[in-house]
Amino acid sequence: MAAVCAWAAALVGLLPWLVLQTSDAHLSAALVVHCVVVAHTGGALTWVLTDTSVRLVAFGFWLFAYVWLGLAPLAMLATDTYPLEYRTDQAGAFTATVLIEVGLLAHSAGAVLAARRAQKRSVVLEPLLSRRLAPLRVLVLSGLALVLAVVLVPLLGGWGAFFTSREALWRLDAATGSERTLRIWLLSVPAFWALLGLIHLPCRTTGDRWLRRARWMLLPLLIGLNVVVNNPISRPRFWAGTVLLALLFSWSRFNRPRAFRMTAAALTAVVLLVFPYSDYFRYSQREAVRVVSLTEQLTSNMDYDSFQQMQTGVDYVKENGFSPSDALGPAVFMVPRSVWPEKPQAVGITLAQHAGYDFWNLSAPLWIESYMWAGFPSVIAVFCLLGAAGRRMDDIRERRRDSRTTLAILLVPAFAFYQMIFLRGSLLAIVGPMLLLLVVPLFITRPTAARPSRLPSPALPPDTAGHASIPGTGGIRDQLHQLR
Repeated sequence: MAAVCAWAAALVGLLPWLVLQTSDAHLSAALVVHCVVVAHTGGALTWVLTDTSVRLVAFGFWLFAYVWLGLAPLAMLATDTYPLEYRTDQAGAFTATVLIEVGLLAHSAGAVLAARRAQKRSVVLEPLLSRRLAPLRVLVLSGLALVLAVVLVPLLGGWGAFFTSREALWRLDAATGSERTLRIWLLSVPAFWALLGLIHLPCRTTGDRWLRRARWMLLPLLIGLNVVVNNPISRPRFWAGTVLLALLFSWSRFNRPRAFRMTAAALTAVVLLVFPYSDYFRYSQREAVRVVSLTEQLTSNMDYDSFQQMQTGVDYVKENGFSPSDALGPAVFMVPRSVWPEKPQAVGITLAQHAGYDFWNLSAPLWIESYMWAGFPSVIAVFCLLGAAGRRMDDIRERRRDSRTTLAILLVPAFAFYQMIFLRGSLLAIVGPMLLLLVVPLFITRPTAARPSRLPSPALPPDTAGHASIPGTGGIRDQLHQLR
């Protein structure tokens, strides 16, 4: 109870007060409603930070909602100051604020409904997250990641280019933007999953010596490769953070509530205080870091453009109406524009063009993107499903937190923190990397339930068939047989 009171006082009282007391607040209907949003997100984040269970997916969602759609809009509405030039009227700001709260309520409702059905086995998520690491497949992915590095790194400017800046890395490759993006993600994601898989392969003093030797030989190579291709200098902060935090929270020590609460509290402080200044390496021409107040940071830094982009989206819908067909863009993102000329573009670009900007690298939060499809009904449907799925994933991971080779321990942390990119949008810009992030681990795992054998052996322990290591004398031959 003391922890709940302390966190609630900090998140719902102290931080909003620090934002408001630095300026003469401009009272408006939108600001009044948004105080409800801040209380909702702060209360939910307090619940996650003090819960007796580890809720990684819920933590990622509510941390994003509190900072980007709670504190940042509060500062903007109070000071009437925004990071971008385009401005809407009070009605647009009010609608955007209501839109945020409707999505949050739908997410909370979905989580509650999923919690009531927690004892029922999920038809999709339970078998998926119960998959276990397959050692031979992990080794194959490790070799593939190293081969991709040898082939693609020279095309991207060489190893040193990854320690310059994101701008320099982008310009050194003469390919088109989509080809550059594909090359970089084909380097980053397999390298990340290969390292995570190698780390979590069981270490046994007996068993297949070939496996152990191959693992210890590949491990330093994969660590070095990830330092190069997944470092925060040349890669987006959200992705570098996802890699680091997935490695951290897949460690068994952080599967315990107390360790999670301490780490999550530290991470919350880092996001609030350090994140705005962590984009130092984005451009080759770097400016001196200037420390400013929290309110000024939230109202002037383009990292917090989400609320203003939502207001722009509300204006766009007023002028152009809803666009249900735009929902097909992320679903069939792999179809080239040469085949589908009318393929929707990223919503962030659409909103930037509507506002008249000459730069298009802007966000489009899932709230406004789903609203542009079909209004509030689509927002409610999307966030209700998202809340239910997130709660199910957290529950499954909590039940399997002692099984360090299951996909639940590995995939849930990766999704939990990558969802912050997913929530920030645009969907069309991130759905490809997200699909790659979710599909690659399926390649290095196998279903827990083994196929029935014609000659059952009662001498074997019940869980031997589903273990991710190579037991006894079977070695690689067992793995080859399973692959066949």
